[in-house]
Amino acid sequence: MTKQELFEQILKKKSYLCVGLDTDIKKIPHHLLQTKDPIFEFNRQIIDATAEYAVAYKPNIAFYEAMGVKGWESLQKTLDYIPKECFTIADAKRGDIGNTSELYARTFFDKSSSGFDFDSVTVAPYMGRDSVQPFLAFGGKWVILLALTSNIGSKDFQHLKVEVNGETKDLYEQVLTKSQEWGDSDSLMYVVGATQADKLAEIRKIVPDYFLLVPGIGAQGGSLEEVSRYGMNKQCGLLVNSSRAIIYASDGPDFAERANEEAGKVQQEMEKYLTEFI
Repeated sequence: MTKQELFEQILKKKSYLCVGLDTDIKKIPHHLLQTKDPIFEFNRQIIDATAEYAVAYKPNIAFYEAMGVKGWESLQKTLDYIPKECFTIADAKRGDIGNTSELYARTFFDKSSSGFDFDSVTVAPYMGRDSVQPFLAFGGKWVILLALTSNIGSKDFQHLKVEVNGETKDLYEQVLTKSQEWGDSDSLMYVVGATQADKLAEIRKIVPDYFLLVPGIGAQGGSLEEVSRYGMNKQCGLLVNSSRAIIYASDGPDFAERANEEAGKVQQEMEKYLTEFI
């Protein structure tokens, strides 16, 4: 999916919602445990309930690989079920030396090898250029690089001051700056947490044309209004993720209906900001 195609979906649905499929076997409604594949059945109903509002879906890979072979099978069926017009994100946070990263990239991008054909994968930048380039080598695919995350521990490293060419900046700013030498706004996106919304105006000065994947609204307390005000660009430039607040809106038989309601509320707010800020 190209950047323009993604923007067209955003305009069509009047939404930049990404639904995170962080599907935990211990949290899904108990009646689904009687089905043949409870994880996929939950995901199937969530996707059916939210597809009119979501432009992207983001399975968190840890929730699937923790279940071994069955989890990978559930993930495969989930990916195949997601509507083709929706952007797909393998939230894997991979990153290793070059030949290992090449195999990680093949896992999520090479359908003939693994069966998976995601549009994008999240990648940790800590090991530098050669750990990221194997993902960028797949034409038509996206790398979503971790830049400024929403967790409490982000301050341990991401805000450390570094000096580059006589200029002092935060480490995450150097990640944003340096990585633009590896890929452009048609192949790279960045993760910026909604709980770091006060940094978005400065981030936009560094990466004005890039899409940002923004987790942290809903259960984590980030402000959609602030993210939209300071993070939106002329092509929206945002995929705002909500996971728990939507998929676990209810733990009863009405879970899909409640997910639809919660996703609809987010979409209505997003429609307002699209009109206001673009």
